[in-house]
Amino acid sequence: MKVALIGNPNSGKSSLFNQLTGLRQKIGNFPGVTVDKKIGFCRLNNQTEIEIIDLPGTYSIYPNSLDEQVVLEILANPANKDYPDLIVVVADASNLKRNMLLFEQVNDLGIPTILALNMLDAANEVGVSVDSVKLEKLLGVSVVEINAREGIGMQGLKMVIARNLESPKVHLNPAVIDEKDKAIVSQVTEKFGIKNEYLAAQYLAQTPKLSFLSFDQQKDLQALVEKSGFDADRFQSDEVINRYADIAHNLDQVISIQKEEKIKETFSTRLDKILLHKFWGYFIFLTILFVIFQSVFTLASYPMDWIDENMGALTDWLKAILPESKLTDLLTDGLIAGIGGVVIFIPQIAFLFAFISLLEESGYMARVVVLMDKLIRKFGLSGKSVVPLISSMACAVPAIMSARTIGNWKDRLITIMVTPLMSCSARLPIYTILIALVIPQNTVFGIFGLQGLALMSLYLLGFFSALIAGWLMKRFMKSKERSYFVMELPTYKMPRWSQVGFTIFEKAKTFVFEAGKVIIAISIVLWVLSTYGPGDSLDKAEARVIAENPEAEQTDLDNKIAGARLQSSYAGMFGKVIEPVIKPLGYDWKIGIALIASFAAREVFVGTMSTIYSIGGDNADENTIKARLRNEKNPVTGEQVFSVATSYSLLIFYVFAMMCMSTIAVVYRETKSWKWPMIQLVYMSVLAYVSALVVYQLLK
Repeated sequence: MKVALIGNPNSGKSSLFNQLTGLRQKIGNFPGVTVDKKIGFCRLNNQTEIEIIDLPGTYSIYPNSLDEQVVLEILANPANKDYPDLIVVVADASNLKRNMLLFEQVNDLGIPTILALNMLDAANEVGVSVDSVKLEKLLGVSVVEINAREGIGMQGLKMVIARNLESPKVHLNPAVIDEKDKAIVSQVTEKFGIKNEYLAAQYLAQTPKLSFLSFDQQKDLQALVEKSGFDADRFQSDEVINRYADIAHNLDQVISIQKEEKIKETFSTRLDKILLHKFWGYFIFLTILFVIFQSVFTLASYPMDWIDENMGALTDWLKAILPESKLTDLLTDGLIAGIGGVVIFIPQIAFLFAFISLLEESGYMARVVVLMDKLIRKFGLSGKSVVPLISSMACAVPAIMSARTIGNWKDRLITIMVTPLMSCSARLPIYTILIALVIPQNTVFGIFGLQGLALMSLYLLGFFSALIAGWLMKRFMKSKERSYFVMELPTYKMPRWSQVGFTIFEKAKTFVFEAGKVIIAISIVLWVLSTYGPGDSLDKAEARVIAENPEAEQTDLDNKIAGARLQSSYAGMFGKVIEPVIKPLGYDWKIGIALIASFAAREVFVGTMSTIYSIGGDNADENTIKARLRNEKNPVTGEQVFSVATSYSLLIFYVFAMMCMSTIAVVYRETKSWKWPMIQLVYMSVLAYVSALVVYQLLK
């Protein structure tokens, strides 16, 4: 049996989904669209297990975005495989009137329904109390009081779900179809075999949005609309007016509100006066950002150093106990070096997502979105662009997908095109390793760490670059449709530490197993390309070095031989081919190999450098990744490869570069064209190259 959860945004629907399903969840996409579909399983009792579908949040069945359209597509199509046997409408008790519109519409579609009253504590805080027993009698359907966040009322809800699956109930609403429209509605019910008149009216009112209808069916419906003079806008407006009149009549009997003079100002309201202040709001947000980025260096440095040293010790131990062979080299210089480039950054990923999760759980992240809305509107972007831009600090792929909430196509396209300029967590390993190489662990005024400030500046550079790029695109892609941004702010709450821990675990696991698989695979391929070359070119290179350095010490000779063999390998040959293009940026052929490899995923850069430099020299005294990079010398000039100029050039390059195939793929899926991802790839690559060139030439 399928039970769907539906409700307004921020009504607690997803919290209820998590409570009912626990960890028994899977995430995919609804067929044909890139909208997330969360499905979980819940055992109601010893005999009954149900499938729960968390539908996207919506205010009504009249969609304004792609994710809201999914709700209409499912509820209006009984043949859909996700069509529910029962719906639980999750309603915010502190704003029940607005939530009840969706409840009535779902009931009129003929789908059995339960009303779950959530956030009753928030309602009481603002002086609103709801008589749920009386409301249940008025509606004729089950009404359950819950606290989805705390998990209160779950057993009672499960019992009610089980009872309603056996004996489904539907609330009977006042008629919303006028007498003059009944004739055309009857024709639709007969022609399409629909028993529900309200559903037939939706076929007429929203024909273009029902993609499950065939072209001929849509054509027939449009012909009926034109012939009968059915006015979809009038039907929708009359329906909403009539429904709210009925809702107000019912709620007047069950809701009691304290007099305003007795209602104390809530804690959230008092705090918002500070956190949403036009000056202090931004100052506090920047301070929080600095604390986050400083923690990425200071708090994460201890476990990172421990991991780094132990990976080096593991490599030495394996080389000591295993016989010298190509297989041993593959294991130590290829596989272990690649794994080291992944594992070392787990603490930083964990700290970053711990802070992000705390901000989301507490309710502050919603305030950040409101603050940023005030700022980005001055650059011509849609207010709804805030969510994708903020989300892309974690990952650009889901952030781009979240742009589907923007109804205006041009605003949505601009948001998609600039979102990858925001620095995602995949760039974090590159930023931190390069910052650690060139910026000392000093502080300003005794509290502001230089490394944390540098990291924050890179994120801010990406953010303001996205704003400027959006402003320029807005000049070329003019839209007459005005955008709007409406967001209901949740109350401030203590974070659920179990949820924070689960988020950290899931994000770290995703980083290790998703990015890690790519990194390890590329590390092995790189080892093969770096160990073998055409014909006997590697042996000739070794012989040449020995002949040219007859009196060299053995350690120095071994380093030169390793470097010569690497240059003569397939990887070295490829690096030499692209070196003329990247040399003006301060990069050698080894860095060039890492740049190309990181196109699969940005995290690959550090793992690739680790593999390349493990192969390219004797690392007996340079077991850590930082040491290997810091001690790398240019064989011609003898200068440090990762100088201040080169490191800053790389940092700026990765701020702007579109170096992720997954992002390109999701842009193609969202725009349904290769035109836009290719334009995006070109403009970001040119911006990255030119910016890195300028930085290197100024600092060298």
